[in-house]
Amino acid sequence: MSHPSAGRRSILNRRKFLCGSISTALATPLAAEAQQARKVPQIGVLRLGSPPDPFIEAFREGLRDLGYVEGRTIALTLRWAEGKAERLAALAAGLVHLKVDVIVTAQTPPALAAKQATGVIPIVVAAAADPVGAGLVESLARPGGNITGLTLILPELEGKRLGLLKETMPQVSSIAMLTVPDNLGLRLRVPESKSAAEKLGFSLQVVNVQHPFDFEGTFAALKRDGVEALLVPAFFTATKKDREAIVRLAAKNRIPALYDTKQFVEAGGLMAYGPSVPDSFRRAATYVDRILKGAKPAELPMEQPSKFELVINLKTAKALGLTIPPSLLLRADEVIE
Repeated sequence: MSHPSAGRRSILNRRKFLCGSISTALATPLAAEAQQARKVPQIGVLRLGSPPDPFIEAFREGLRDLGYVEGRTIALTLRWAEGKAERLAALAAGLVHLKVDVIVTAQTPPALAAKQATGVIPIVVAAAADPVGAGLVESLARPGGNITGLTLILPELEGKRLGLLKETMPQVSSIAMLTVPDNLGLRLRVPESKSAAEKLGFSLQVVNVQHPFDFEGTFAALKRDGVEALLVPAFFTATKKDREAIVRLAAKNRIPALYDTKQFVEAGGLMAYGPSVPDSFRRAATYVDRILKGAKPAELPMEQPSKFELVINLKTAKALGLTIPPSLLLRADEVIE
């Protein structure tokens, strides 16, 4: 016959077991939820310009196409230099301090700032003019280090851009190209541009724009020097204010300008030709996805653009007294009237 106290101990033990089981059952979902929350990848985005930024929206679109839901399965931390390159180093260091999983950027100055800030966190460059020449990667096929992404192969495109100006203005003899003294990506474009201009039979003047940008003084000098046409690199798309100033002054001084990106043409610029930057940003999302799934940037080849855009503003051409050849209009991807 069992002792009464043994029965009481058995009841107490069962109560403890049940309480412990219930506590564990309640705690498990909470722990799993907390663990899942911690696993949401944090993507740091470093931009030279300022919002609103259609390229970032294209990147978000690329993430959505891959099944990511911002705020639930992926999080973006955006940092803007507001067109001030000197702020990039501190902004990049801030993203490293936050221990983001991947840094996404574009253009040479932000990419170099990110590289100098970390050799560990993967960096995806959505659009780089000459990543090898700028020292971002060892080669396009095998980047090495912690950087990969997409190149705009801009130096090789200079001949095509200058050729478009020649088609539009057959008698042109003097063209200028805007650059920034301390921008390595732009400096790397100069030799190719000069070589292409020489082959086409006209001179190319390289015009350095000092920061803070004095566009009024720059265009006054262009007019004074008799410059007949202008090349404007994508670097100057950093802020809406800069884009609008360049387009306004080009119209005021009656200088036809060819741009890298269609943002300028949408703002009233004459013509743009180059890789589709929104497409490059959408493609950058695939690099982020592969890295989050375990791929190493050093082993992911940098992709060259496959989609190019020729955009022409006929209203601006008319205001400048230019007639766009029909053959050029037929090749255009978009004509703004």
